[in-house]
Amino acid sequence: MQTNVEMGPSTQIPPKRPEEPEMGAPPSLWRDALRQLRKNRFAITGFFIILFFVLLGFIAPFVTPYGFDEQVISDRLQPPSATHWLGTDDLGRDIFTRIAYGARLSLQVGFFAVIGALFFGTILGVLAGYYGRWVDMLISRFFDILLAFPSILLAIAIVAILGASLQNALIAIAIVNIPIFGRLVRSRVISLREEEFIMAARAQGMKNGRILLHHILPNSMAPLIVQSTLGFGTAILDAAGLGFLGLGAQPPLPEWGKMLADSRDFIQLAPWTLIVPGVCIVLVVLGFNLMGDGLRDVLDPKMKN
Repeated sequence: MQTNVEMGPSTQIPPKRPEEPEMGAPPSLWRDALRQLRKNRFAITGFFIILFFVLLGFIAPFVTPYGFDEQVISDRLQPPSATHWLGTDDLGRDIFTRIAYGARLSLQVGFFAVIGALFFGTILGVLAGYYGRWVDMLISRFFDILLAFPSILLAIAIVAILGASLQNALIAIAIVNIPIFGRLVRSRVISLREEEFIMAARAQGMKNGRILLHHILPNSMAPLIVQSTLGFGTAILDAAGLGFLGLGAQPPLPEWGKMLADSRDFIQLAPWTLIVPGVCIVLVVLGFNLMGDGLRDVLDPKMKN
């Protein structure tokens, strides 16, 4: 006797599903950004320009037999040659040596000025954006006062008060850049503090300090990195401007802006003394701007197609 067994919906054998891939960690934002950055030719060009001057400053004592303040009056205003690759200045100092040591000096000024502005600007921006009310009003008015003056004029005024030196120029450059970072962080914090994950953290009893350190600041890093890269170029340019006016690095330090000021009287007799430091300033600022634009294209969602 043959029996037919009908299989209902509840007894049907489910079809074999294709093997699902293992669930791994989502692709890192930074790894994806680095992958896209490698495809940006302008950003790569800027990176190699910066790398060249970083290496030049690092190996300066090993690639030249001269000291940056070594004077040989008999060799003054010599054109580029096998002995002096970029010529000599009006005091017989080797220009290549001074450019190499000047790269170290300019990059240090840019680094510490940006780090100082980033540190204090971030603290003030976080306080203004997260707590709001009178805290936001006071800090925002402070930013407005600093931004009311052209940056170079404000830096000149600060150095005039503190005294002409490289350290005071660094402090002045950091101060004039504080509101740039502060307003950027403030706007970012205001947009984040009402997000659902921040509200959930508050509902769980998480303290404000932990919310700021573990949630808000990590989500504000992308625009800060972009602005820091662009700020390097601005800081180096401001340092060169102060040096040109005699308010930055003092002799015999080989600061590029000071080298320009010392060579302006010899623009017709020895143009290389003026052209070389000027080109170096242009290249370094261009490198940081290209790198910053590339990072902005990668990290800013509004810039993506």
